[in-house]
Order: sequence, then C-alpha cells, then structure tokens
Amino acid sequence: MKQYLRLRPFKAISFDLDDTLYHNAPHIIKAESALSLFMQEHFNVPEGWGITQWRELKSQVIAGHEELAHDTTAARYEVLRQALIQWDYTELEASQGAQQGLECFRFHRSDFKVDDSVITLLAELGNHYPLIGITNGNVDASRVGLDDVLKFVVHPGHGVKMKPYSDLFDLSCQHLEILHGDLLHIGDHPISDVLGARAAGCQSLWLNLNPNEQGQARHILPHIEIEQLQEIRKLI
Repeated sequence: MKQYLRLRPFKAISFDLDDTLYHNAPHIIKAESALSLFMQEHFNVPEGWGITQWRELKSQVIAGHEELAHDTTAARYEVLRQALIQWDYTELEASQGAQQGLECFRFHRSDFKVDDSVITLLAELGNHYPLIGITNGNVDASRVGLDDVLKFVVHPGHGVKMKPYSDLFDLSCQHLEILHGDLLHIGDHPISDVLGARAAGCQSLWLNLNPNEQGQARHILPHIEIEQLQEIRKLI
C-alpha cells in the first residue's frame, strides 16, 4: 500500500465494478460470442461481416448520436438495429431483432458470480461503511451476487455521463446525503476512477493491477495505491 495524500475520514465507500471486483474481459468475450452466434442463427448476416464491421458501425452510431457514448446498453441496441436495417430488414423487424440481440448479450454479460473472497471482503467493510457501486458498464449487480453487499449501483445513461465526468459521483453523494469529500472511491482505472473521483472532489484509492506497466496514475495521484483488493482491510 502506497500513500500519496493524507486520507481524511470518510463516511462511505464506492467501488468501480468491472476489473475492480472481478476480471471483466472473459465475461465480455463470452457475451460478444453469444451475441454473434445469436445473430448468425436468427438473421441473414452478410458474408464477411465481422468484428471490423461492427466496430465501424459503432463508431458511426456514436458519431451521429453523441449521447450514446455514455450509454453502453442503448448504444448496443442502436448498433444492432442499424445493422439489421442495413441488411434489408424492416424498421419493425430491426427494432424487435435488436431487442432480442440485446437481451441475449445482457444475459451472458452477467452470467457469473463474483468470487466469494470479494463478497466476504465487502461484507466486512459493509459493517463499517455504506458501500455502493459506480460503474460505466451495464453488469446486473443482482445477478452477479453484489446486491447483498452494495446498497445501490449507479450507471451512466439517460443524460448521466460516464466517469471521469462527475455525474455518477454527484448522483451517488446525493443519494448517500454526504459531501463529496466524504466518499472514498476505489477503482482500477487511472482516468475514469482516479481522475474522475479526484476531479469530483472525492477521495481516491487506486487498485493498480499492473504496477510494472502503468507505474503511477496519469494526470493526478490517488490518495492511496494498492495492488491487491484485499489490502483494503488495512483501512478498517
């Protein structure tokens, strides 16, 4: 554990979810694969349509609808809908197909359980502080086993911007009825979590999972840096 700034007394702890409380990549890969198979089985996907085409279409969708950059669920739905329209499906068929594809993705995206050791850690911390989740993603916290240890989870979308914008921190402090400086945010990302929390006026604990690669946090230092989530116990 490294301390860069004096950690002031705090009243609540917020956690980033993806890659902080669990390794996210395998679940995204699984969900993407399931969605790809679903589209192949249920629709006439053009020959040669693959990840490159999906990424190009996503870039076009975001460019035309900037608000979707802050809503991963709505963005995925719109990408699927526009793909189906490009493939000569009607507006109704495209809307229905996009919703079905989205439901497929959402099911597989949250088809796992957070490790018991993490749940135990959160339960211990929860005896001392209110715990919440602040995530840019769209995991279903109740399905992955976090609903019993987190009071609530906030997501971007519907006009609420992603981290590092302050929206999610503002919303969380409002719900908790605390000042921003009374919130300790814990996350793995040096920009969305460290810079985002500090810029919002919150305290920051950086989970640096790749210390040899990332070195120090970019732009601004956290209050505390750790390399293993279980080191948080030292704060109790």
